[in-house]
Amino acid sequence: MSRHSTIKILYTTDIHGSFFPYDFIERKPCTGSLARAASYIKAQRVHYGERLLLLDGGDVLQGQPTCYYSNFVAPEQPNMAARVLNELGYDAQAIGNHDIETGHAVYDKYIREANYAVLAANVVDAQTGEPYFKPYALFVVDGVRIAVIGMLTAAIPYWLHESLWQGIQFKSIASCLQKWVNHVRSCEQADFVIGLFHSGYAGGIADAHYPENEVKAVAQQTMGIDLILFGHDHQQKQEVVGHADGSFTTLLNPSSNAHLMAEATLDIEISEGKVQKVDCTAQLVSLEKQPLDNDFMQHFAADKQQVESYTQQVVGRTTHALRTRDSFFCSSRFSDFIHDVQLAVAPATLSFNAPLKFDAVIAPGDIHVYDLFNLYTYENQLYVFRLTGQEIKQFLEYSYALWTQTMHEPTDHLMRMEQGSDGHWRWQNLAFNFDTVAGIDYEVDVRQPIGRKINILRLSNGAPFMLNQSYRVAMNSYRGNGGGELLTRGAGIPFEELPRRIVWMSSKDQRQIIMDYIHAKGTIAPEPHNNWQFVPKAWAEPAIAADKRLLFPGCHG
Repeated sequence: MSRHSTIKILYTTDIHGSFFPYDFIERKPCTGSLARAASYIKAQRVHYGERLLLLDGGDVLQGQPTCYYSNFVAPEQPNMAARVLNELGYDAQAIGNHDIETGHAVYDKYIREANYAVLAANVVDAQTGEPYFKPYALFVVDGVRIAVIGMLTAAIPYWLHESLWQGIQFKSIASCLQKWVNHVRSCEQADFVIGLFHSGYAGGIADAHYPENEVKAVAQQTMGIDLILFGHDHQQKQEVVGHADGSFTTLLNPSSNAHLMAEATLDIEISEGKVQKVDCTAQLVSLEKQPLDNDFMQHFAADKQQVESYTQQVVGRTTHALRTRDSFFCSSRFSDFIHDVQLAVAPATLSFNAPLKFDAVIAPGDIHVYDLFNLYTYENQLYVFRLTGQEIKQFLEYSYALWTQTMHEPTDHLMRMEQGSDGHWRWQNLAFNFDTVAGIDYEVDVRQPIGRKINILRLSNGAPFMLNQSYRVAMNSYRGNGGGELLTRGAGIPFEELPRRIVWMSSKDQRQIIMDYIHAKGTIAPEPHNNWQFVPKAWAEPAIAADKRLLFPGCHG
C-alpha cells in the first residue's frame, strides 16, 4: 500500500537574544524577533500538526541585553533563552560559539533547562573522546525517520580562552561528518539526514585544525546528507549542491536575528511502510511584516520589562560625545577612552583596541547601560600579553593594512573601502579588527606599501621604543585568543604559542570593567591622546575628508 506525506521543517539561527520586537541597545522597534516568528510557527503548526520540525542553529545566548541579564544579572532564574525556545516548541538546536562564550556555568545550565536536544557531534570530551553534547537527534515524523546531526565551528580556540570550554575539544566538521552520516543511515535507518551546523559557508579562519566556515566544502564532499541548515556568518544563502551519484544537498541560511525563516518542505512517497522517495523544496521567508504573537508577548511581558529597567540604569556621565567613527581617521576620544580604561585596570604599559561598531555614539550627558551594550555587544575579557617591540610593529602594520591602502597620488583614496550594489560605501574588512595602540607615539605614512607604513617614534612617556625589548600590552580576549589573526598572521606568533604569552587576565568581562570605571569616576572627560597620525598631512587630510564623506554621508567632523 502506498501513501504520500508532507513534512515541514522550519529553521532559525543566530537569534542573539532577539526575542522581542524591540532593540534594547538602539532603543527602537525592530523588524525581526522570535515574537514574529512565533505567529508564523503557530500558523504552520495548524496546517502540519505533528508533521513539523522546528530547529535552530545556535548563538542564542549572547547579543541583546536579554541574554546578559538572564545569564549574569539574574542567573538564579531559569534561562530566558531556554524558556523562550521551550515555549515555541523547538525540537533541536546546534550549539553556537557565542553560546560557548558564556562559559560552562551558563551553557551547561541552559542545556539542562532546554526541552529540546542541543547538538554538536564535533565537540568532544577531552578525556573520553566522546561527544560532549548530543551528536544527533532522531525524529520519527509520520513514519519517516529524520536524523539531525549538529556541528559547531571548530575555530573557537581562536576566539575564546580555554577556561570557557575547559575539558572539551573541537574537531573540524570535515573530519567527522561522514562518520556520523554513515552512522545514522546504517544504525538508525534514517530516511532523511539534516546537518544542523553553526558554521558559515566559506572563508574566515582557514587553520587546518580549526577551520571556521566549512559548509561549502563539506556539502560538496559528504555523501548521504540531504539538507544543511547553517549560520554563524549572518549571510542569507539558498543553494543546491549536486553529487556524482545524482543526489543533491540543499543549503539554507536565514541570516540572523529572526528577520528570515528558513523553510524546507519534504514531499515523501511511502510504500509498504518504507520511504521510496523524498523531494525537498526550500525557501527563505521574510518575517519582517509577520504579525506579533500576542500570546508570546503576554507570556514574556515581565521578562521584557525587567530587561528594559536594567538597560535604562544610569552608569555615569560624559562631558564629550564618544563616536566610534572618529577612530578610523585619527587618535580619538572613543578609542583613547577605552585605552585609558584598559591601562587603568590592567598591569600593562601599552594597549591595543579597535572600535567594535561602525558608527556607534554616546552623546554628552548620562551614560546608560544600553550605551555600553552598543559599544560592546559581546562579553570579552581583558588580557595582558607579552610582546616584543618587533611584534608590536608587525601587529600595527597588519592592522592598518586592513583599513588603509597605499596612496600613489594626492587624489587617491586612503581608506580601504568599496561601494556596494546599494550605492553605499563600506569597509572591505571587518572594522573590529582595526586596532590602534596607546602608549606609543607613531606615524602612518600613507604613501608607503603594506608592511612599511608604520614609523614608531618613541614611547609616549618619552622613553625610546626598542624593537628587541619586551612590553606588556593590554587587549581584549578576542584579540588575545587569535581573533582577526593580528597576533598570528600580523605579529608572526604561532597560534599554539598565544596562551603562553598571556601574563594576566581579568575576572570580569570588558563591558563590566568599563561600567565599573565610569561608575567610580562619576563623570568622565575623555580626550584624545594625539599619539598617532597619518602623514604627510598634505596628502592625508584631504583624503580623509573625502573618504569620510563617502563612508559617513552627512558627517561634518
